[in-house]
Amino acid sequence: MKPDNPIIPIEPIEHRILFLRGHRVILDSDLADLYGVATKVLNQAIKRNLKRFPEDFMFQLTKLEKEEAVTICDRLSNLKFSTVLPRAFTEHGAIMAATILNSERAVEMSLFVVRAFVKLRRALGAHEDLARKLEALEKKYDSQFKIVFDAIRELMKPPEKPKRPIGFHTKE
Repeated sequence: MKPDNPIIPIEPIEHRILFLRGHRVILDSDLADLYGVATKVLNQAIKRNLKRFPEDFMFQLTKLEKEEAVTICDRLSNLKFSTVLPRAFTEHGAIMAATILNSERAVEMSLFVVRAFVKLRRALGAHEDLARKLEALEKKYDSQFKIVFDAIRELMKPPEKPKRPIGFHTKE
């Protein structure tokens, strides 16, 4: 590996993957950043090769989806005032984007992107498997352990972000 191509762990890529319209996707600005090109350059390449990007590879966000993504993800705040609706790429779309960019960095980074998608898919599969096993146990042991099963389900829920008060507050 060349010195100008840093090793990038999968975790930062995982945090760029969103769940939209029933798909795990990565937005064009994040994909362009990973592939080492400007978002405009990526989108121009996509426009020239639209036939390679069916809806299950890529779709454009609606205004509402964009607003929701900006609200949920602080790192997307630069999209807030953009008049352009971002594109969302599925795992296959991210790979296809790397092939049309045809740069060494894009090809290299596409491997990390695919690995991040695979890791998330495995984690989701393990979570679903655990939920199925818990349901089977619950059916088997009826209401004897209802409280225990309810507690386990609570622990399986993703943590909620604490709401911080805005402004200055004084203790009374």
